[in-house]
Amino acid sequence: MKRTLLFLLAFSSVAMAQRYTSEVFTQVSVTADQPYATNIDFLTSDLSDPASVVMDVTAIKTALATGQPIPAAFFNPFDTTTDVKVTTLTMDMYEPMGDTATNRPLAVYIHTGNFLPPGLNGGINGSKNDSSAIAMCESLAKRGFVAVAANYRLGWNPLDPNQFVRRAQLLNAVYRAIHDMKELVRVLKADAANLGIDPNRIVFFGEGSGGYVALAYATLDKWAEVEIAKFINPATSTSFVDSNLVGNIEGLNGNLNLYVDNGQSTDISMCVNMGGALADISWLEAGDASMISFQCVRDPFAPFGDGTVVVPTTQDDVVDVSGANIFQAKANNLGNNNAWINNTYNDGITLAARARYGLTVPYIFPAPFDTITIASAEGMFPVLLPLSQTGLFNNTGAPWQWWDPNGPIASDTLIAGPPVITYHMAGLASNPNMSSSYGRTYQDTILGYVTPRLVYQMNLISEEEFDFNKVISLYPNPAQSVLNLDLSDADLNLNNFEIIDNTGRTIMAGDLDEMKNSIAIDALSPGVYFIKVSTDRGEASSRFIKQ
Repeated sequence: MKRTLLFLLAFSSVAMAQRYTSEVFTQVSVTADQPYATNIDFLTSDLSDPASVVMDVTAIKTALATGQPIPAAFFNPFDTTTDVKVTTLTMDMYEPMGDTATNRPLAVYIHTGNFLPPGLNGGINGSKNDSSAIAMCESLAKRGFVAVAANYRLGWNPLDPNQFVRRAQLLNAVYRAIHDMKELVRVLKADAANLGIDPNRIVFFGEGSGGYVALAYATLDKWAEVEIAKFINPATSTSFVDSNLVGNIEGLNGNLNLYVDNGQSTDISMCVNMGGALADISWLEAGDASMISFQCVRDPFAPFGDGTVVVPTTQDDVVDVSGANIFQAKANNLGNNNAWINNTYNDGITLAARARYGLTVPYIFPAPFDTITIASAEGMFPVLLPLSQTGLFNNTGAPWQWWDPNGPIASDTLIAGPPVITYHMAGLASNPNMSSSYGRTYQDTILGYVTPRLVYQMNLISEEEFDFNKVISLYPNPAQSVLNLDLSDADLNLNNFEIIDNTGRTIMAGDLDEMKNSIAIDALSPGVYFIKVSTDRGEASSRFIKQ
């Protein structure tokens, strides 16, 4: 059963009361394939001839500096007159139809895909058009968010036999994806007024590979973090990432980078990862964006604890990282989640997560690593699915994904056989229950867990709530034993009140006097509550804290 948080009742409809935590809009408008950036494409460029690269990049940057379009040859991967190629990145924007709000929070969905195109990445998904991306953005828009799903640049070689080459290429692919998301944020913030979004209320939802990007975006903030030991190329004693080539941490400058600063901040409020991991636990510091994490405990490709990233296509090791079981507790201890972590959550989804905290369960590796203990870390939802009996890589890592079994990639042959194995058949090996309804159930769980916490993190209180405070004084707040309500508008008549907890359950109710009221709240447990007041003009609500 879905639970909703009632917090926006101020002289509004009941639908407005559940905005952000429930689907209060029935239809969504989609503005598809909108360009947001153009940059050098490492998937299709041939960078082997330095002289040719310098000549091509100079031509591209000269065109941009003089206000001319980039010549068409640079966009065509099959045009042999240039070695360097560029690509235009696009986004789809989802908005609630009929919405009159003009300062809406923005949710950015970062898709999965192993930093390679669908099919080439060994799977079916890997773009902003994935079924899971579309459904999540639609659901967020129906809740009152503006949601954006964006493509980012891809390209690396997971088949290279040299582990350090694989590591260098993958790290640079992640680094470029971070740059693309920073450019997306800058572009959206610059146009915030026209788009009806609040540039200070942005949340990232990263799935799979997008989870790595979201977590790195939130934590990578100084160049020294790119120069820790595991990111050093043993052949050169320098970082695998060369800022002189690909740009600084903000995605600016660099010989092979076209982004230009537009003066906008790239800060975000929160990141939510569904799979993926944090590149290095040392990156996580006080003041980083708030974090909420969903991860399969037995994910074979992205470790739940400390472990090694494994390439899905080859099952080879790449680099050591930290999963949700490690970084969520640290984020909490640093105080990065203080805006929401101390509030009272007694909903079924939260209780299901907590029921798994502290459990020691069978793990995916042989002894002595055949068990793992789930941390007691608020904000982490450990997805505990059965341990596969048919092989390590048949454990489920992304139950929120689904696809069309008859789609063009799904029905293609992955292994000629015998027996013949299609991409769909291979995908079912690690997601045997795959279906739209199964994946959407997980998405409902994700949003049911995240959105109440987002309300606190982003202070998503509607403008109407402040009307409550114009005519009704609520004090003290926080309160210990008595909550006072004083009416300042003699033309408004108070009728009754309800006190509601953050699961939407009414726990107290009573009548109100005309001008002054005192409500005993000794029996309430400490936490955050909402008081809904019925008047002759409708209903209003406000939030208070019981100490």
